[in-house]
Amino acid sequence: MKKIRVLVIDDSALMRQVLTSLLSSDPAIEVIGTAADPYIARDKIKELDPDVLTLDVEMPRMDGLTFLEKLMKGHPMPVVMVSTLTEAGCETTMRALELGAVDFFTKPKFDMREGMKAEAALLTELVKAAAQARVKPLKKSSSSNNPTYVLASSAMAKTTDTIIAIGASTGGTEALRDLLTTLPPDTPPIVITQHMPEKFTKLFADRLNTQCKITVKEAEDGDAVITGRALIAPGSYHMALTRSGARYQVVLNQDPLVNRHRPSVDVLFDSVAATAGKNALGVILTGMGNDGAAGMLKMNKAGAFTIAEDESSCVVFGMPKKAIEAGGVDKVVPLNEVAATMFKELNR
Repeated sequence: MKKIRVLVIDDSALMRQVLTSLLSSDPAIEVIGTAADPYIARDKIKELDPDVLTLDVEMPRMDGLTFLEKLMKGHPMPVVMVSTLTEAGCETTMRALELGAVDFFTKPKFDMREGMKAEAALLTELVKAAAQARVKPLKKSSSSNNPTYVLASSAMAKTTDTIIAIGASTGGTEALRDLLTTLPPDTPPIVITQHMPEKFTKLFADRLNTQCKITVKEAEDGDAVITGRALIAPGSYHMALTRSGARYQVVLNQDPLVNRHRPSVDVLFDSVAATAGKNALGVILTGMGNDGAAGMLKMNKAGAFTIAEDESSCVVFGMPKKAIEAGGVDKVVPLNEVAATMFKELNR
């Protein structure tokens, strides 16, 4: 089997050594070179033609974002960003995802070498997902051309109890942005699980809140689930839907990982199936692995209408594929048709 060929770009000699060692420990991955700055990296990309890059966010001579933007315009390829958990690092990483990075890996705060060893499985999984990713050239933002969806007045009463539940992973931050920015202010309540570490989810929600007509926020325990608002599960916490009388709300917990994730899409979808039943609509977007497939099947069996993103628009066609194979999906559509499909069902 052909190995995944990786170029490691980082200004720290220690980080280059640690990343090379960790990635090389996986028999499916070969580190074919390293570079201390983007100028060296540019030459090595031409010379070695790697399958995946790991790219440090902060580097001398040319910062990681500038390099990434140039790369995605001229020679798009799978990139995993290596970031710090600082606020500035989170900001830069979110921008990197907007520019086309497939995913990101956060450096441990303290003992770098030991901390990285503990995260080796995650790092190799991210690189393997990136190798499968469908990377597109960087396009100019066209949010002003977004179609407008309208909830029919006849559907207003029917949808007062309707919950939209969305799950996503690799490639999901941009897919969610593309989807949520098209939704009108009276969209039924939305609950979202996107695989992402703590700190990043709040920043992600806050960014979306400035770009969308609906309100978007990182969920807090006990938050009401209301029309015109999307709640995003915070990193490191599972989020579940509950009902108190006539009112839906979310509860958060730090129970064990499910499908190696916390937050887990299955935890959210299971709770929506049990709490909202047929008054729900489920959407599963791009992502690696199988999280959400079992939960979407439960939603579907409980009477919910379910949608999966199709392979043509997915960055990684993993989670939607597993959900389709499990038999829990009513409709498979490309990302740019998800909102229209949602509103067609809501307006029925």
